[in-house]
Amino acid sequence: MQAEKRFTSVEARIDAAAHALLDRMPRHGFSSALVEFLVFGLKQAWACLFGGAMLGLIIATKFIWSDAGGMPLARYDFLFIAALVIQLGMLIFKLETIAEAKVILIFHVVGTVMEIFKTHAGSWIYPEYNLLRIGGVPLFSGFMYAAVGSYMARINRIFDIRLNRYPPFAATALLAAAIYANFFAHHYLPDVRLALFAFTALLYWPTMMHYRVFRFRHRMPLLLAFLLVALFIWLAENIGTWSRAWLYPGQAAHWAPVSLSKLGSWYLLMIISVVLVTWVHPPRPLEDGTEAGRRDQSS
Repeated sequence: MQAEKRFTSVEARIDAAAHALLDRMPRHGFSSALVEFLVFGLKQAWACLFGGAMLGLIIATKFIWSDAGGMPLARYDFLFIAALVIQLGMLIFKLETIAEAKVILIFHVVGTVMEIFKTHAGSWIYPEYNLLRIGGVPLFSGFMYAAVGSYMARINRIFDIRLNRYPPFAATALLAAAIYANFFAHHYLPDVRLALFAFTALLYWPTMMHYRVFRFRHRMPLLLAFLLVALFIWLAENIGTWSRAWLYPGQAAHWAPVSLSKLGSWYLLMIISVVLVTWVHPPRPLEDGTEAGRRDQSS
């Protein structure tokens, strides 16, 4: 796939500038491996652009909005307006595609519905007052889920991800629906997440993810990719609760790290995320014009 199709116009210029610099580096040995490592980190940061901006604002507002008050706008309302401005800016300045904006909207709706239920059930709370909310849920909270959707959609094209032996869409949609339903139903019925983990492993075990960094394609089991992203989100959630953007019941008196059990919840959320993204961007196998392990000059 050519760069002009995979990248926005701004990203295509960045890609061309990177090639002009990095193509001069040796193609073998330590220098080549270092280039791949650095480009991988930079691309990951670029894929996290929206989520990173939101996390930065959450941290900054912890110190700017004090208990003493005096701010003309509630912290949560500022975060919601800021998220809208960031989204609009990313579209205007060609940092995001329309398709990615659609994914973000879907995630915002799905996440907000879950937030309304979960806060009502007492799973977590938003301790600060604000105006722009539905029930006890500030509208900015949906953007936390949207940040996950944004990341998932962006890495799909930035890393030119190909998925071999991906399961049928109907089966993955059924699994995602069951996971989403269990997030609600386990408050009243037995929690079936262990069965969902087993179904996830059975369904995705054969799936291999192939992704292009700079000169080479690399591969990783998709189940491992789910776990790594879930771990990253769990770390981000620790920052969010530390900043008191939201709190779990055990954190009301003083902050403590988010339980590792939440890692399983985020792992299951990855399934929902991937299914929603594949709804907008159908998965492509590696055989579509590329070969694993070979140099690729069109990245």
